[in-house]
Amino acid sequence: MMVMVDAMTPEKPSPFAIWWYAIRPRTLALSVSPVVAGLTLAWAENGDFHLLLALVTLISAVAIQIGTNLNNDAVDALNGTDDSGRIGPPRVTQKGWATAREVFHATHLAFFIAALGGLYLIQAGGIPILIVGILSLIAGYAYSSGPWPISRSTWGEAFVITFFGLVAVDGTFYLQTGFIDFPAILLGVAIGLPAAAVLLVNNTRDRESDTLAGRQTLAIRVGPLGAGRLYGRLLAASFVMITLLALVGEHLTGALLGLVCIPLAWKAHVAFRNATTPADFNGCLGQTASVQAALCLTVSLGLIFTAA
Repeated sequence: MMVMVDAMTPEKPSPFAIWWYAIRPRTLALSVSPVVAGLTLAWAENGDFHLLLALVTLISAVAIQIGTNLNNDAVDALNGTDDSGRIGPPRVTQKGWATAREVFHATHLAFFIAALGGLYLIQAGGIPILIVGILSLIAGYAYSSGPWPISRSTWGEAFVITFFGLVAVDGTFYLQTGFIDFPAILLGVAIGLPAAAVLLVNNTRDRESDTLAGRQTLAIRVGPLGAGRLYGRLLAASFVMITLLALVGEHLTGALLGLVCIPLAWKAHVAFRNATTPADFNGCLGQTASVQAALCLTVSLGLIFTAA
């Protein structure tokens, strides 16, 4: 069920709608996709699939993203990044639909759920998963909080590639197989690149308000034209990674099915280059997230078909 809330409405939605909107459900595919990709590659390469491990991994990954989203909602309202002139989707703290304290409590709950799942995953994966879990929880807070918030710097896209790509895919793969190999690294980068493109679209849309708030995002640093070029390169590089993955071994050639997403990526690229209004950028956000989801789906189906 998707609850739609108009960005300009002054009316306070129902409690369910407020929290449904606060977790930003449309972004959650960005944490689901790398887990699915890692599970599929593990099965294709090693024939391994442990259902309970897979479910707990997925729940923990989604919980970390929800916690990161909620923390960002509260912090950006408190530091003035999100104000009454915000042009993107509404944020519940800035709108006054929930207090910062309430949103922080929800943040801690989400991270607590992720930590509980992590305790089970550590039993299966040992010290490497303990390290990954601690780093992921710290990163969830550090994205918006702390002395050097990642969301206010030029490192946001690198953060996304690392944690929504490499860490998520390779951590999932490791839990299923007990090792990490070159194909897992390639797939992690491939999944992380379009996720970074999603953030780039978001920050390009918000570059004027972010500048006033003292942010120095990559979109601000490179400017609109540079952001357009970078966006195209992020998506193109993802398909390069998929092609390299398919060349590693015959059992991975099915990954080439992901190349059918090139027209979808090109359409998103054109939309981004032509975007001028907040509505344009918001539409491009959805298109870019769809590229990542479609890429994950087609690569996974290809790997399953080849390995079957």
